[in-house]
Amino acid sequence: MKTTKPEKTMKDIMGKIHVLAIFGTRPEAIKMAPLVRALQQNEDMECVVCVTAQHREMLDQVMDIFGIQANYDLDIMEPNQTLATITEKVLHGLDRVLDETLPDLVLVHGDTTTTLAAALAAFYHKIPVGHVEAGLRTFEKYSPFPEEINRRLVGQIASLHFTPTIRNALNLAHERIEKGVYVTGNTVVDAIRMTVNPDYVFRDETLRNLDFRNNRVILLTAHRRENYGEPMENIFRAVVRLARKYEDVHFVYPVHMSPYVRGKAHEMLDRVPRVHLIDPLPVDEMHNLIYRCFMVMTDSGGLQEEAPGLGKPVLVLRRDTERPEAVEAGTVKLAGVDQKSIFDMASQLLDDRIAYVKMARAVNPYGDGKASERIVQAIAHYFAFTRERPETFGLPDIYDWPTAAELRERMEQQQAEEEAKKDQDPDIPDEEKPIDFETFDAAAFVKSIKEEYEKQKGGARPWSYTDYLL
Repeated sequence: MKTTKPEKTMKDIMGKIHVLAIFGTRPEAIKMAPLVRALQQNEDMECVVCVTAQHREMLDQVMDIFGIQANYDLDIMEPNQTLATITEKVLHGLDRVLDETLPDLVLVHGDTTTTLAAALAAFYHKIPVGHVEAGLRTFEKYSPFPEEINRRLVGQIASLHFTPTIRNALNLAHERIEKGVYVTGNTVVDAIRMTVNPDYVFRDETLRNLDFRNNRVILLTAHRRENYGEPMENIFRAVVRLARKYEDVHFVYPVHMSPYVRGKAHEMLDRVPRVHLIDPLPVDEMHNLIYRCFMVMTDSGGLQEEAPGLGKPVLVLRRDTERPEAVEAGTVKLAGVDQKSIFDMASQLLDDRIAYVKMARAVNPYGDGKASERIVQAIAHYFAFTRERPETFGLPDIYDWPTAAELRERMEQQQAEEEAKKDQDPDIPDEEKPIDFETFDAAAFVKSIKEEYEKQKGGARPWSYTDYLL
């Protein structure tokens, strides 16, 4: 009797999937930390961490809080560093790291200069790149600068694209990037669930002495390069007016380490009552400050995702945002950089309880705390360790179209169940003619359903993976 050996799977051949996670700034580290933890806990993955230290001190704080150790540290930060020097140092430094680690996949995050340079280094070594937080766009080349172009270029290099939302996947589809796209939610929501504690005691003395119960505390951040000059001055003037108008309002401003930002902030806000200028906060302090504050005014991208997860309204101090989902969901409003607009919109939230509650109770469109889990499963799917794609975050059932093969399997199962019921009760009438699966064209059937749905809705549905799976 002949026996055949079972075919080897990719898991048998590869053993483990070797992942190199590369990041260099505080925001990257916050969002990569829960993913690194998830990868290191997965028995099919081996995750090595390389930090560039584009931001040294602020990066180290995050690593300590989440208990993550770097296997490689390029330590590139230097006084008065430029985008060019950062890029050059990361490219040269990663040559050795990639040669030594020989990863199956390089993971980068977002849109920093470290992200672009790391993706380019992996490309030069012909190593696939996975892009976490892919697909964000403002469609304005210099806003934010240099982030908008960084993320567009990384999108062209990457083989795997982990988008926080359906809209981000749509952005990639418009750029002809469709394969390897997974809608996962944002890992920052995973991070918040690891740091926020109702009984948290602040280490920062200013925060520890603030009376959050009897005062309304507004978290302020402003550091974007495109806001240097008059836009930042307008932001600070609006803060001064608000502080003078509302005696129960305190502003807490963790001032960025940028010499320009620190100089301008101290020049304009040092002597303003109830405006507290403090040093940048560790991630656990920041998340717990968001949890206790009344609202957030910021030009930060990350805070537009973090604050809604904790039910805090956000006024974005920028002309545009690459996170329009939050605006549409009602958790965020675009205040711009005009003094009057900022003052008026903040005043409305301070004066109008209904307007405040409407924003505070809006649903966070960015995640459910399972983004890291989905990304790990997506990596396993890409390397054929599993046939199952991760579930799509934020995609209603009506848009989660099956592939032709999946549809055939579902219908066969449904018909088998109906025949079993009929055998038990012969009086059940035949409602439909049985399907002949020999001649049934499942792909054409799926297409007809999609076309009919689009006619009923009067327009095309959101993009989904089935467009190319069929």
